[in-house]
Amino acid sequence: MTRINDTPPAWDDRTQLATFLDYARGTARAKCEGVSQENARRALLPGSPLMTMSGVINHLRWVEYYWFQVVFLGEEDRAPMTDEDPDREMRIAVDFPLTQLLDEYTEQSSRYRELVAGSDLEKQAQRTIRNGVHVDLRWIMHHLTEETARHNGHLDILREMLDGTTGY
Repeated sequence: MTRINDTPPAWDDRTQLATFLDYARGTARAKCEGVSQENARRALLPGSPLMTMSGVINHLRWVEYYWFQVVFLGEEDRAPMTDEDPDREMRIAVDFPLTQLLDEYTEQSSRYRELVAGSDLEKQAQRTIRNGVHVDLRWIMHHLTEETARHNGHLDILREMLDGTTGY
């Protein structure tokens, strides 16, 4: 598994936040290195039938989309999830090659990296979160790092159960 560097090239707040989010993103991608398409679609946790490696990567992609484009920028929500099927991004992930999902996640992450680089960390989001608060970009960066890191734990478990591969 590729080892990802979490040491920022500079020590300002923006660089540290961006480095840790990129570290978490890179770790998610590294967990998927060498996984077969068949294994990427396998659900191994009896209580979580949608928890596949493909599902987690697709979920991470759509989570970033939601926080950056819908909440922060205020754009229309075009995510695949619906009120009737709130986990649809996990369900449909198995219909796509893992390599495609990873490529889309990587390309999207690059766009969001540029968005963050050009935005004030204290800029408030266009939309409120569930409790009615307008969070700022800094909060979104922290939240996405936490969310991605948490799901990296799921990827760790799935990968070890699939083929015995463990990370660092």
